[in-house]
Amino acid sequence: MAHIIGGVATTHVPSIGKAIAEHRENEPYWRPFFGGFDFVHGWLKLHRPDVVVVFSNDHGLNFFLDKMPTFAVGAAAEYRNEDEGWGIPVSHALAGDPELSWHLINGLVANEFDITMCQDMLVDHAITIPMALMWPGGEAPPVKIVPVSINTVQHPLPSVKRCLELGRSVGRAVRSYAKDLRVLMVGTGGLSHQLDGERAGFINKEFDKLCMDSIVKDPDTLSAYSIPHLVKEAGAQGVELLNWVAMRGALTDEVVEVHRNYHIPISNTAAATMVLENLPAKLKAA
Repeated sequence: MAHIIGGVATTHVPSIGKAIAEHRENEPYWRPFFGGFDFVHGWLKLHRPDVVVVFSNDHGLNFFLDKMPTFAVGAAAEYRNEDEGWGIPVSHALAGDPELSWHLINGLVANEFDITMCQDMLVDHAITIPMALMWPGGEAPPVKIVPVSINTVQHPLPSVKRCLELGRSVGRAVRSYAKDLRVLMVGTGGLSHQLDGERAGFINKEFDKLCMDSIVKDPDTLSAYSIPHLVKEAGAQGVELLNWVAMRGALTDEVVEVHRNYHIPISNTAAATMVLENLPAKLKAA
């Protein structure tokens, strides 16, 4: 049977991709952020995931404001990247696992999630940068991916509670998959930031810490935040926290935080990296 080895949460700021392309990882500005991945590299070598389920949001490469699914799941054999206009190189294609994708899709629909199924899907920096951070060196990562896209752009957005339940449904589906696979959950984006308007440059360190602590100990407490409240506390683009919440939902009720790195700012964003390991004792009932 497939089992979930744990979860990684990380930011996906486009300038990180440019820093990687220009080999600036050890410069004073960047080292505090990239150094946070030293632990992640060792952890991944130890646990050797076969597949990564990535919860992220599309930035207009695949979906745009005229057609914006609340939830979309990739079911392709390959996921291409294209020029997004950020000045970062186009990434190599990432291998997919269509069989696992369809298993997750069936599980989600059975759990009454009305999702968009994508047999052809582009992936943007919200996936390519985290993959390059976890498996550096420029080669294709030694894993397959299943992308799960969450709308954090076009209101109305899904609630925190809905994203937590989405993750739980994905977790149940993975644990019922017959193949012996080691599956890693990844949530990308955030933390607090706002890119435009009167609050451009907004960062809320205290709220970020509260969210990271809650994700480890009691993610349900974050369900008390409405989307407007989340925007107030985390910034207009800080709602990418929804991707972290979905990742956490896919894990067991109790997890161990084995790594955390928090650094501000990267560009004008609060950047963080977390690694959580599953405790198998208490699985959420199906």
